[in-house]
Amino acid sequence: MSEKPIRKRRVLSPETKWEVFLQVTSGEMSQADAARKWQVDVSTVIGIRRTAKDATLAAFARKPGRPAKERNWELDAARAEIEQLRTAITAQAIELAVVRGKSGWA
Repeated sequence: MSEKPIRKRRVLSPETKWEVFLQVTSGEMSQADAARKWQVDVSTVIGIRRTAKDATLAAFARKPGRPAKERNWELDAARAEIEQLRTAITAQAIELAVVRGKSGWA
């Protein structure tokens, strides 16, 4: 009985994965050729292509620009109430000054 030698698992760097992706996608080499060149299984090359496709689609799905901030409705309501109260106090201070006259200032 002959046993197949167990191949040591090979971990490719992100740069190498990018190179594999570019060469296979551009047609420079087949998936099988790329797998032989970098000593990985063909399923690894297929996985690299799938991962690149999924990441690209996710990147293109995002809207351009900065992500919208989540709005805090309670904070907005509190700020509006503060502004209303500030306006009311200012109006009352003016009315009080008119009623008391200048002597009320001293």
